[in-house]
Amino acid sequence: YLITMQTYVWLLCVYVVVCQAKVQYKVKCKDDSMLVELKRTNDQTRVYLDGLKFYPDPACQPHIDGSQVTIMLSLDNVFQCGVTRVFNQLTGVKTYYHRIVLEEVGENPSKQFLSVKCIVAPTNQNHTLTKRNVLPAGFQEPEDLEITTSYTGKAPQPQLQVGVRQNGNLVTGELNVNPGTPLQMEIFLDKDSAPIYGLLVSYMQVTDTKAQEETIIFNGCSVDSYLFENFNTVDGDFLTAKFRAFKFPESTYVQFKGTVNVCLDKCRGVDCSNGQVGYGRRKREVPSMPPDPNKVFEITITSFIKVNYNKGDSLLEKGFEKHQVPGKSKLVFVTSENNEEIDQDDSDILIDPTL
Repeated sequence: YLITMQTYVWLLCVYVVVCQAKVQYKVKCKDDSMLVELKRTNDQTRVYLDGLKFYPDPACQPHIDGSQVTIMLSLDNVFQCGVTRVFNQLTGVKTYYHRIVLEEVGENPSKQFLSVKCIVAPTNQNHTLTKRNVLPAGFQEPEDLEITTSYTGKAPQPQLQVGVRQNGNLVTGELNVNPGTPLQMEIFLDKDSAPIYGLLVSYMQVTDTKAQEETIIFNGCSVDSYLFENFNTVDGDFLTAKFRAFKFPESTYVQFKGTVNVCLDKCRGVDCSNGQVGYGRRKREVPSMPPDPNKVFEITITSFIKVNYNKGDSLLEKGFEKHQVPGKSKLVFVTSENNEEIDQDDSDILIDPTL
């Protein structure tokens, strides 16, 4: 016989009231948005999304009315304000989360982080079960059974953290980075998930948060290793890639948008065209990456950094010029007046939409 089961949309945290360290807040989830409401205990408390303290987009700024603070986050466009989306490949469940910072200013400055989350299940999935006679003819159970004990555990849902470092120090949207500055991007798992899962960055794009964009990781490998190197790893759950700060002429913010595969134990690396194993072009051109049997989650990540010239530091202000990089439609380097490319350590990398 057939058994048909119908599942419907369900939302976790549809209306949740949480009291954490004297901060009371509510999370209301819909299929396309997450609304966070909280009360400030001090009128001097600054509230903002983690990594977006001075980010100018009004959609990513809290609305403050006295002590009441509300933040509306889009779940349709997760890149807009850096919402992380976790897709479970086995169940179809999507989890969205972000962190809110409450910064106390004054004589005793401090920061508190609130994690907010919405969980959405797939809609209208039909599951069909068919009962069959699977026992062979003449099958008979033994009279004496050996009873063993079994334990079933549930692996944690992975949470990713993304950071960019300059000389070992974390770079945030509150700090300004000069174009050409050597940087390192880090993507890593939380301490509970790290012993269980591994990571691989399958795709990454850099944008000016508006209309200009450039692909830097495709099918697990760097498109141009001079601009952005392959992601490397030692243990599989902590990825790093070196690059030089670059910017778009019309924006001071650079946004990284990426897709990260999460696999049981460790993801299979990709053989890149430069002979390296990328985690983060294959030797042959292929339309897509080969499937990894260990892949269980796909996570969408976003990171913002502020890249602009400090006053008096611009090589362009010192008589240098921009020249298009051969084979690139948007990428340009800064060269000297005699059109000789300056030393790599002193070069600036820009992205020019007019080319």
